[in-house]
Amino acid sequence: EVQLVESGGGLVQPGGSLRLSCDASRYSFDNYNIGWFRRAPGKEREGVSCLSTSDGSTYYADSVKGRFTISRDNAKKTVFLQMNSLTPEDTAVYYCAADSGAYAYGLRYFLFRGGDYWGQGTQVTVSS
Repeated sequence: EVQLVESGGGLVQPGGSLRLSCDASRYSFDNYNIGWFRRAPGKEREGVSCLSTSDGSTYYADSVKGRFTISRDNAKKTVFLQMNSLTPEDTAVYYCAADSGAYAYGLRYFLFRGGDYWGQGTQVTVSS
């Protein structure tokens, strides 16, 4: 059963903005970490940003710090990634992923490790 569903990708010009959404309303775990990862053609997966649903703390990769903002609508169990000042280097398939909440590691490690469950991905293309 698909538990994480991304939306919001598309084509945007350099300097533009997009907001990605991850619907986790059917996610069956509590106090989990959830975040965004991306994979560009020919490159390894990169952790972008994540947050803890237990305390709301957030973490960002250096490559997006100051440009991207992760947030969560607790009532709708939806996680957003607001992406501003986009560059062609941000072009990738963006995935939402979450762990099962059974771990004691921090957000930095989650961004490296990845999640236990993944969405199907949404394409973001930054091009003029």
